[in-house]
Amino acid sequence: MSAIAIVGAGLIGRAWAISFARGGHQVRMFDETAGAAAAAITFATEALPMLEAEDLLDGQTAGGIANRIHLAPSLEAALDGVVHVQESTPEVLEIKKAVFARLDGIAAPDVVLASSTSAILPSKFTADLPGRHRCLVVHPINPPYLIPAAEIVPAPWTSPETVERTRALITSIGQVPIVMKKEIDGFVMNRMQGALLEEAFRLVADGYATVEDVDVGIREGLALRWSFMGPFETIDLNAPGGIRDYVLRYQQIYERLHPSMQRRVDWAGPVLDGAEADRRRKLPAAKLGERALWRDRRLMALLAHKRKAAKSIGS
Repeated sequence: MSAIAIVGAGLIGRAWAISFARGGHQVRMFDETAGAAAAAITFATEALPMLEAEDLLDGQTAGGIANRIHLAPSLEAALDGVVHVQESTPEVLEIKKAVFARLDGIAAPDVVLASSTSAILPSKFTADLPGRHRCLVVHPINPPYLIPAAEIVPAPWTSPETVERTRALITSIGQVPIVMKKEIDGFVMNRMQGALLEEAFRLVADGYATVEDVDVGIREGLALRWSFMGPFETIDLNAPGGIRDYVLRYQQIYERLHPSMQRRVDWAGPVLDGAEADRRRKLPAAKLGERALWRDRRLMALLAHKRKAAKSIGS
């Protein structure tokens, strides 16, 4: 059983702590903000029984996993003897540069240094580090203990060994890695999500559909397939002859649509007032936290169903 350091104990850091602890690792949490790491441990202690109730702890007990998550009194103590560091500090380039400089100076030479950043290219904050070969991004969809996909994004100088070690570690704790061949702004998941959001805002701004109509189209339509298939498998199964047959049949439709999908709508422009008003009528601001908890409980139930279906039907 190896030790993992979580540096930064906010929403992402505390979620990673649950994932790594559930995977059998001792987790050391450090955050320079007073009380942040302790609050993260409290969060984990409260979340784990809900996961146990849905049989999402791989046969372990909530208490047993919680006992693997510890506070570290200093960054040096957090990094002592670990095999992997998962940095989850604020999404600010200068902060990332400063934190990674400290991590590279303290951690043993064979320790992998990974960032949870969702938007900053690893080359932007690791270029000048002596140990830049052991640095990369491991970006999850939050919370990783409920959503398995995690992007592994190397900088141009990240060593193949670092990528493989990270892939093996992430896989071993139940995550499903997306191993990128090279870095690109937005990585894979935010580029895909961004393309969908661009069209969603455009449809609403141009008066073709309401916010709820768009949400229904995904929630009650495309997402039902997407919860267990990706876009390439979807089209492979949507034509009798597979993916080539689909492309030959339907590419012309998307080719026709493409020009009208190139114009951006300012998300913060007039469309935002209407979108926010629609959402607040459906969900008052005071109930956002309550609804977020509902979302997590639904994700737990969906993950439990997917695991059960994979065993009985196949994945």
